Amino acid sequence: MRQEFVGDDSMRGQMAWPAGVPEGMRASATAIIGNVPPTDMGDYPNLEWLQTWSAGVDKYLAPGVLGAAVQVTNATGAYGQSVAEHLFAMMWSLMKNLPGYRDNQRENDWHDLGPAMSPRNAEVLVIGTGDIGSTFATMVKGVGAHTIGVRRDPNKPAGGIDAMFGFDALDVLLTKADVVASTVPASPQTHHLLDAHRFALLKPGAIVLNAGRGDVIDPSALHDAAPRLRGIGLDVTEPEPLPADDPLWGMPNVLITPHVAGGNHLDVTVERIIEIALENVSNYAQNRPLHNLVRR
Repeated sequence: MRQEFVGDDSMRGQMAWPAGVPEGMRASATAIIGNVPPTDMGDYPNLEWLQTWSAGVDKYLAPGVLGAAVQVTNATGAYGQSVAEHLFAMMWSLMKNLPGYRDNQRENDWHDLGPAMSPRNAEVLVIGTGDIGSTFATMVKGVGAHTIGVRRDPNKPAGGIDAMFGFDALDVLLTKADVVASTVPASPQTHHLLDAHRFALLKPGAIVLNAGRGDVIDPSALHDAAPRLRGIGLDVTEPEPLPADDPLWGMPNVLITPHVAGGNHLDVTVERIIEIALENVSNYAQNRPLHNLVRR
């Protein structure tokens, strides 16, 4: 992605892209576009606004990282296609035993791994129905699945969702799900949302996918539940990186990717990040409300 220092007299203060910003200019910068290391935020004493390239902003909202008056906006809306496609690919792979066949390929081992699974008529539970969850739901609905959404406000609709519920219905919904996909961000309310009690509610042979935040799943509970599940697809883990001695690495029904579902792996993601940032640059320069505001 193009990174440079930009600014002119029409803007309130100076607009800074983090890479290549001279240290002498940091003190006067009032806005940052990009993901500056949180440890460097003290170099921007006049900061008014941070626009991240990421959807997640947890590290910037930690106590003491930013001044109380700094507005934070993110790139929510840029990653829906990329992350949803990744979840979709993981789901299909686990349904069709592809990780196992890949393991067998390495051993020159030719044998049938048994029954497969289809998304047609499957109950797919999507926890978190923002841009990513809604896009994933639309994809699985398009191949015949029935989709159930869980969000804080069940009265707010989302594309691709056949039926929406609040988090108070989660326990019941888990008992019905063939596939559970989590796309929720980290928060005190979602920490270890899927714990031992909730894993016990799942059908034997269910598939669990996570591309939101790793701490949504209690790792000890996941280790215990894995043998009774058909498959587990993780793009995020607790902790990250996943330690080399974690038992998940060696489980044949677990598919792990290193937090790469989003990022800048698709050109369309980069283009959308730039669109979001430029729209907010215009809003900032004209003293209009910022979009994707996660902290006022």
